Amino acid sequence: VLKDTLEKRGALAEIKARIRAEVFNALDDQSEPRPTLSRENLLINELIREYLEYNKYKYTASVLTAESGQPELPLDRQFLAKELNIVEDASGKSVPLLYGILSHFLHGGKEESTQNVLPKVSLLNYPKQNLGKPPAERNQK
Repeated sequence: VLKDTLEKRGALAEIKARIRAEVFNALDDQSEPRPTLSRENLLINELIREYLEYNKYKYTASVLTAESGQPELPLDRQFLAKELNIVEDASGKSVPLLYGILSHFLHGGKEESTQNVLPKVSLLNYPKQNLGKPPAERNQK
């Protein structure tokens, strides 16, 4: 009965997530140095963190930050948009950048308004086989 009550309130999932995060923190070996975070991974991780925090996946976001070596303080959204060559309108600022990027590609870049989130450089220009390679080995476009 207690389990059902906690599930109905949504508390059970939160408790499980918190336990996972605490177990991870306890097992995380701080003496082992983290690999250097590439510029691409830093930006991708930040897009993911913004999405996770927006959707209130705070324990998942904390594990991502700890495991990836991402800085504790999030990057400024304007800085992130500038780095990714994204132009936003006022309505786009209320949701994570990842939603705008996804919307752009789902609609084939044919939004009615040119003021929506629009990457100036399409990721589709990169050959798919290059995306799985380390950044240094990718073809430069």
